[in-house]
Amino acid sequence: MPAVEDYVARIEGTCGDEKGVVVTFKYDKKDEAIARISKKAILKKSIAGIITEFVFQDISFRVFSSGKAIFKGVKNRETLNEILSTLLL
Repeated sequence: MPAVEDYVARIEGTCGDEKGVVVTFKYDKKDEAIARISKKAILKKSIAGIITEFVFQDISFRVFSSGKAIFKGVKNRETLNEILSTLLL
């Protein structure tokens, strides 16, 4: 059975006024991860297929075709792991 670690290569915080979390997907799994996310999250908008903005459980996030996602308003790592588990598994 797949786990979040099978899809996620790295998780980092962002700087600035609006704190966020950057999730980098493993290169060989990024397309599968993006496809799974797009099935479960609500699409807000897509810009030329390069940047896609989603909402899931009142959390807004952007997914880039390069395999990165930026989550805004995530309170802690446990919440992020729950969201990723629901979206990816």
